[in-house]
Amino acid sequence: MESSHNKFDRRKFLRKGIASVATLTIAPSILHGAIKSDETKKSKIITRKLGRTGLELPVVSMGVMNADNPNLVKAALEKGIVHFDTAHGYQRGRNEEMLGKVFKDIDRDRFVISTKVPANKFNKKTGEWEKQIDAEGFIEKFELSLKRLQMDYVDIFYLHKRGNKEETLEKEILEAMVKLKKEGKARFLGVSTHRNQPEVIQAAIDAGIYDIVLTSYNFRQSNYKEVSDAIEKAAKAGLGVVAMKTQAGVFWEEKKNKINMKAALKWTLQNPNVHTTIPGFSTFDQMNEDLEVMEDIVLTSQEIKDLKLGDEVGMTGLFCDQCGVCENQCVHDLDVPTLMRSYMYAFGYNNLLQAKDTFNEANILELACDKCNVCAVDCVAGFDVKSRLTRIYDIKNVPDTFLV
Repeated sequence: MESSHNKFDRRKFLRKGIASVATLTIAPSILHGAIKSDETKKSKIITRKLGRTGLELPVVSMGVMNADNPNLVKAALEKGIVHFDTAHGYQRGRNEEMLGKVFKDIDRDRFVISTKVPANKFNKKTGEWEKQIDAEGFIEKFELSLKRLQMDYVDIFYLHKRGNKEETLEKEILEAMVKLKKEGKARFLGVSTHRNQPEVIQAAIDAGIYDIVLTSYNFRQSNYKEVSDAIEKAAKAGLGVVAMKTQAGVFWEEKKNKINMKAALKWTLQNPNVHTTIPGFSTFDQMNEDLEVMEDIVLTSQEIKDLKLGDEVGMTGLFCDQCGVCENQCVHDLDVPTLMRSYMYAFGYNNLLQAKDTFNEANILELACDKCNVCAVDCVAGFDVKSRLTRIYDIKNVPDTFLV
């Protein structure tokens, strides 16, 4: 179990991390060579090169997962966003279909599209693979994604949601990805990760086939230093680095006390090894807020204060590190990290369909929390795990028609 001393260390560490950002903001020369402005435009959009891909992208891209408005995507493109990130399972395929309709009549060289397909899960506890899918089935899912997108190829194809070395290096799936790249259906290959990021990123470096890593990275992570080190290794190895979950669950408390979104996004971009970010905006106001960061990543003194707010008043937020410490604590062997991610999608992003789909990944028949008088899970982030799991369990019985 995580001790209270370690919890204190985590909060102390986060404060140090935020304090270090203050130093970065008064020393922009640290980013020299990583930022480039287009002097031919009225707006000075900051761009960085995505590793060895050679793609020059604005530091803010669009995570499309939560969006269902094609006009929002069109507006983002017109405002200067180039890269749009989706996945095979987002909105159960409708997300890719929407993008296909938006981009079908737009010059292909005006935008960069990435999608993701999941594969097998490796259970380190049992040493066995779960949810088996062969290479043929994996390719079929990707081909369906292309059909939905109405495209002959995607710019970036990710192996989705890898949580350990074994999943990242699965030979049969990697061979399938290389095959698709050789056929010209994917320009670049990548891997995405929510948990055990340093292990996954190192495996991606070792694999030799990946061009890009997509990783959660934000100011609330307890393993911020380890993830930063892994990101630096990836960048030095020539891999492009894309950051997700940059705004750390959106709220300090459940659907109230919103985190300063601009400050959180800027924090992530203080790391010059992060080449672009994919905040998941779903409204025009959110888009405009993120667009401002495309031209200015310097944190103000007030924004630095805002990032300290939660720790100062004892709010835990909604972002789960997916650190895995709790996996060996639950006496009922519940997949707590996945359930907590489901909770974040529901009460932070207000994406109930994604919350239910993520909940279903945990494969639980009953919650079992009511069998415990005291929860054995001592969360590193200080979450009341039993309370949150009890609440998110209700989504299991909500009809899909109410979530679409």
